[in-house]
Amino acid sequence: MELRQLACFVAVADEANFTRAAARLHIVQSAVSSTIKSLERELGAPLLDRNSKRVLLTDAGAALLPRARAALHAAQEAADAVAEVSGGLRGTLRLGTLTSVRLLDLPALLGEFHRRHPGVLLRTSAVPTGSQGLVEALLDRRLDLAFVSLPDPCPDGISLTHLTSSVLDLVVPAGHPLAGRGSVSIAELTGLDFVDSPLGYGNRTVADRAFAAASVPRRVTVENTDIATGADYVRHGLGVALLPRFSLGAAEGVAVLTVRDADLDWPLSLAVPSTHRPGTAARAMIEMAHEFLN
Repeated sequence: MELRQLACFVAVADEANFTRAAARLHIVQSAVSSTIKSLERELGAPLLDRNSKRVLLTDAGAALLPRARAALHAAQEAADAVAEVSGGLRGTLRLGTLTSVRLLDLPALLGEFHRRHPGVLLRTSAVPTGSQGLVEALLDRRLDLAFVSLPDPCPDGISLTHLTSSVLDLVVPAGHPLAGRGSVSIAELTGLDFVDSPLGYGNRTVADRAFAAASVPRRVTVENTDIATGADYVRHGLGVALLPRFSLGAAEGVAVLTVRDADLDWPLSLAVPSTHRPGTAARAMIEMAHEFLN
């Protein structure tokens, strides 16, 4: 059994598609198919169900997948250790990001990381299910490190390095009855229609927990995955919103109020699996993120 065989198998399992797996690995599809067939012959069992429209794992494939990920991770750790001794990082860092990380200048951070460690290939990705989806990708070893917003408690199997945070403020249309106020009690928000992120996003979790803690019902009528456009939804009368201060800037046509009696702190952290030590490149990224914020 070879590492390239395991890499092909993991790519197909992740993508559920041979064509996408080939593109991810930068090889032709026929090479992926032949490599998987070779691995199946070697193991004496089919690993993938090719009869469905979507490639699915067989029972044998499902049993192999976590072990294949562990083997690839161990191989990367070995390569990292040698590179560290020889004076330069190598390999790939799979970094998960939120759809909006404006608390941190991510392009500048990644650019500086690349200048310091040009031998590391950065592969960034976001998921449509927010921080919860990033956690699942970390636990499945599809990511090495991820920027997440995870209010306490920390999920099992995940270790968090806190970076910074932002308060969620209430944003209402300029003509709203609350617009002239500087602050508001959370109880006064009963019955309002909210624009918010979908379930699984950190800011949505913060807001839901605050309302639950205050025993105040809340109705989300519009879900939006892009925090940066949240104030636009409010300005056009689609509801009110709880948005992090960094996303508001000089937003026009809206009024911003503080919610004085609720815990609406939106944290930004770097998350890694706690089941194994982060690789050298992941540790370097964590250190640099702290450097950028201090």
